[in-house]
Amino acid sequence: MRATFGAVILQIVIIDLVFSLDSIITAVGMVSELEVMVAAVVASVLLMMAFAGALGRFIAGRPTIKMLALAFLFMIGLVLVADGFDHHVPKGYVYFAMAFSVLVEMLNSRLRRKRDAVRLHEPYR
Repeated sequence: MRATFGAVILQIVIIDLVFSLDSIITAVGMVSELEVMVAAVVASVLLMMAFAGALGRFIAGRPTIKMLALAFLFMIGLVLVADGFDHHVPKGYVYFAMAFSVLVEMLNSRLRRKRDAVRLHEPYR
């Protein structure tokens, strides 16, 4: 059975909308202005459609990035739950934690890449 071009595009758009729910949750959790939330969702869907393939290949080869993304979603969820119980968490703390985590992961990736590099001596003849 062959898929039509329209069916494939429809599936991609539906999947992008489903996966943009995390962007919606993040936008709601990080800002108070409706315009910023809408802009974040629209931008995330457009960026996801543009870079889905390359990003998927990048993440598939790096399982620690998957865990970092899940940890970010979990942290945003906790912030939303805390806000639901009228306990405000300053956004600066959340942003700093995310930036610090990304920095640590970048350093770890760099060290892993250097350590796991294959060193070839003489080529076989």
